[in-house]
Amino acid sequence: MPGENLSRDEARERAELLSVDGYEVALDLRSAVGETREDGGDGPRTFRSVTTVRFRCSRPGAGTFVDLLAPSVTAVTLNGEPLDPAVVFDGTRVALAGLREENVLVVDAQCAYSRTGEGMHRFVDPEDGEVYLYTQYEPADARRVFATFEQPDLKAPFRFEVTAPAAWTVWSNGVSETVREGDGDAKVWRFRETEPISTYITAVVAGPYHYESDLYRRTLSDGTEIEIPLGALCREGLARHFDADDIFTVTKQGLDFFHDHFDFPYPFGKYDQAFVPEYNIGAMENPGCVTFREEYIFRGNVTQASYERRANVILHEMAHMWFGDLVTMRWWDDLWLKESFADFMGSYSMVEATRFTNGWVTFANNRKAWAYRADQLPSTHPITADIRDLEDAKLNFDGITYAKGASVLKQLVAYVGKDAFMEGARRYFKRHAYGNTRLEDLLAVLEETSGRDLASWSRAWLQTAGVNSLTPQVVYDAAGRITELAVFQESAESHPELRPHRVAVGLYRREEGTGALVRYARAEVDVAGPRTVVAELAGSEKPDLVLVNDDDLTYCKIRFDAESLATLRAHLGDVADPLARALCWSALWNLTRDALMPARDFVDLVLRFAGRETDIGVLQMLHAWTRSALTHYAAPEWREQGGQALADGALRELRIAEPGSEHQLTWARFFAATACRASDFQLLQGLLEGTAKIDGLEVDQELRWAFLGPLAAHGVADDEVINAELARDDTASGKRHQVRCLASRPSAAVKAQAWAAVVESDALSNALVVATIDGFVQPGQRELIAPYAQKYFAAIERVWAERSIQIGMDVVSGLFPGLQDDPATLDATDAWLAGHEGAAPALRRLVLEARDDLARALRGQACDRGAAAV
Repeated sequence: MPGENLSRDEARERAELLSVDGYEVALDLRSAVGETREDGGDGPRTFRSVTTVRFRCSRPGAGTFVDLLAPSVTAVTLNGEPLDPAVVFDGTRVALAGLREENVLVVDAQCAYSRTGEGMHRFVDPEDGEVYLYTQYEPADARRVFATFEQPDLKAPFRFEVTAPAAWTVWSNGVSETVREGDGDAKVWRFRETEPISTYITAVVAGPYHYESDLYRRTLSDGTEIEIPLGALCREGLARHFDADDIFTVTKQGLDFFHDHFDFPYPFGKYDQAFVPEYNIGAMENPGCVTFREEYIFRGNVTQASYERRANVILHEMAHMWFGDLVTMRWWDDLWLKESFADFMGSYSMVEATRFTNGWVTFANNRKAWAYRADQLPSTHPITADIRDLEDAKLNFDGITYAKGASVLKQLVAYVGKDAFMEGARRYFKRHAYGNTRLEDLLAVLEETSGRDLASWSRAWLQTAGVNSLTPQVVYDAAGRITELAVFQESAESHPELRPHRVAVGLYRREEGTGALVRYARAEVDVAGPRTVVAELAGSEKPDLVLVNDDDLTYCKIRFDAESLATLRAHLGDVADPLARALCWSALWNLTRDALMPARDFVDLVLRFAGRETDIGVLQMLHAWTRSALTHYAAPEWREQGGQALADGALRELRIAEPGSEHQLTWARFFAATACRASDFQLLQGLLEGTAKIDGLEVDQELRWAFLGPLAAHGVADDEVINAELARDDTASGKRHQVRCLASRPSAAVKAQAWAAVVESDALSNALVVATIDGFVQPGQRELIAPYAQKYFAAIERVWAERSIQIGMDVVSGLFPGLQDDPATLDATDAWLAGHEGAAPALRRLVLEARDDLARALRGQACDRGAAAV
């Protein structure tokens, strides 16, 4: 990674000097096929990349550089004059001197195929031996594929020409204009020039992909009729599972929604969506050629929550066509201008336009949990962050930028009004189309449309970090009526900002007869400062539950008064409204993470009430939180007892769940994840072998791997059993599962092999690195992996220096010895930090975050141990 970074100052200087008129990029991808490199060498497999860039310089005679990460450069020509590659190319940049007012640069390079999901990723399908390629660039990996001015504010039109094997199909951002015969068994694909876009959202997808098509038609408000060709593609091996019709349905619903609200027709021609293997992220908003992780193609039975997540991602990426692609942030400081908006608009459009009308429940329970965690880490930052360089940018694709930003935008819509917000968006698109913006550009149009001064709002919500806590305090008279209800606002010492909140306060009581907890009074109030009185609720009858932030209007942590908490401990399952219930669960989880509620109490609540949870997404989140509570926050001496209780509870709910229901499937997966005794393993083996049955439960291939995983981790299934399962499922997905299971076996030799494969070698692809790490780190194997704590601290700086940033992040975060949850590990972490003050800031940030998680776990364990002593 050294030498690959680009600073904000360098980017600013280059943007002041240059403007780019266009790129022509010619790629020859025939070298992707075949067992070995065509040249017989033993270095990285490469492809030819020829880039022609036309650009202008505001100060003739000045010098600059073009970005390129490539094993070698064959030729460089600037304004017709050849330059010596050995002199001007240093492995990361091509130096340019003596620029003219108008310039033409041609760079002929050998670029490397990727195994890490960055640049031009090459994947060989184990099922049929076919090769599949795709690109992934954000924030700055286009330079791994072609020479480029790699920063978001140097936009330009792009035209791609790709030579590929004749049996393949190639896609890019633009429509394919021509396909002609090439030399030998090859074809040459030439694509229409794009509108001006940033380098990181250009794309090429190539290979024998399965492709399905459809057409979107729409008459706009001005009478214009538009047609947008739609495409959806995946590997041939997944074609039998590919539900393209549902993908097209959500796509059309999203296009309808955004055309209705944005008054700016989709600007990029066609709309292809490629589901690709070994993808590092959820999806990427490349205009005209969106890429997704292929796990959104479901190989087995899944719940509606999985379809909802996929719909949300489809709509999130579609929102980017306007927020991010049409109008792009100038530098990564304002990453929120695209990611926060896309995260908010993904949920908003999903609720308004698709069948997933409970999307705000998922947002409150799932997305916000991500934000709350990120906002309490030592690395928390304002939504408008200070991004010094590309490594900072890579790490800021986090819960603050996405989920907190989306939460704040949800508040902003309520603050300025939906109509004013949408009119502001429409003006923003028209005023800045194909350009770059900063925070003040968006605030300007919203101030125009709403008439509000947004400067103070922006300072409080966008330019400060940290999350506030809101707690009700209630005073009653002798008759039991409320005489005063106040909301107390608190903040962490490290981030003392008390923000303005528009919140709803709901009063709930149990109905006679049904026992349901229902809301009987509600008031909205502007909370400001440390204490705010909710005058509208004075005189109300005494509630059983006071819920601050009812309806989830603001971004905060909810606390409870003593009587409300007692009500939830006894009657949480009786809260009738799904959103209110989800908010209560989220609040209780935050209490557990903050060491204000013992982990065993949270586990008990889940055991008593999760079986009544109707929202499947909330139920799945509860299962994840409960496993985390047991693994990290429970006192070590209680873990075995707590684990047995969870396994018993999961099996009980599995047996009583409606046969064939998504709840049954969810409880089956949770039972497998919590299985810990011989009888549990015997049942799982029986379900795998067909000797045991649970009425209605279909044990498909994905569920088979879910059952086999814990058997491998507990030493019940050996490598012979695991490899036999791969023989049943000899696919890319099966290979990932097999690698994970093999690495999870409780053997010192297995752990040594897994460690070496990830830390000492770069032979594994990104997907198999993650699978190996997942298998290596098993909560029940703390003693077995304890020796690797010291090895971790000895290795991470070297790994960070030698590997790509994505693999570096996977290793540093994934292998941190957090399961060695004792003060000695905390001391070792502090010692590393103290001894490596000069380490890369991004590396130090990852270690600091892991340290904070460990310290939080130790506080939680102390709380849980204290509860046992009472």
